[in-house]
Amino acid sequence: MQPPVFIARLMGPYFVVAGIGMLLNQAAYAAMIAEFVHSNALIFISGVLSLPAGLAILNVHRAWTADWRVIVTILGWLAVIGGVLRLVLPQVTAMIGSTVYAGSAAVPIFAVIALVLGGFLSVKGYRA
Repeated sequence: MQPPVFIARLMGPYFVVAGIGMLLNQAAYAAMIAEFVHSNALIFISGVLSLPAGLAILNVHRAWTADWRVIVTILGWLAVIGGVLRLVLPQVTAMIGSTVYAGSAAVPIFAVIALVLGGFLSVKGYRA
């Protein structure tokens, strides 16, 4: 099995489940996000988890191809960059998170993005 297919099989269902959870529990997710951006410990732990996850993705797949597999590469880089920012600049991360999630439409917008991305990756991963 090709690495991008394997990664799509892992990330696709994760994004689908996260998107459904966000849509069904918008108030709870908004509260969690508000709590998260005010907790240096949670920002640190998410960086500790995000950085190696992104590095693992990039170590097995970092191809800038002109097809769906580039999404896997982009997600790997986003995880690495997010992990580095959380570990090196936690205050900046908190400020960005507070700004991005300030509006009431943020959670449903990110939920729909997660559902679409997860559905797409699931189809690509499990159809192969």
